[in-house]
Amino acid sequence: MRRTYPQDPSSTAMSGGRSYTHEILEQENDHLVSTLSDKVAALKSLSIDIGDEVRTQNTMLNDMDSDFDNAGGLLGNSMKRVKNMASAGHNRWMCYMILFIVFVFFVIYYIVKWKSH
Repeated sequence: MRRTYPQDPSSTAMSGGRSYTHEILEQENDHLVSTLSDKVAALKSLSIDIGDEVRTQNTMLNDMDSDFDNAGGLLGNSMKRVKNMASAGHNRWMCYMILFIVFVFFVIYYIVKWKSH
């Protein structure tokens, strides 16, 4: 960023002009340092907030992972029981179970459809 100065310090013949220009430059530098310090503080605060959010999200994802693992285990056990029942020759019970699942599906479908109107 290029600055324009009221006087060029090299072209001023008087020492009073140089000190005046030097003083103006020092004030401008102090102002820029203050502005930069404020921006650094804002970025620090933002990065701390981002870090907190990342840690929270990471904890939540780990909890979800363990929940999905538990659900997968339950589904795996349920499928083993269904396979055992199917291989045992209980076709009548399998038919009842399929009809019950279809019935529950239609009941849930009509409830959701009724609530959406």
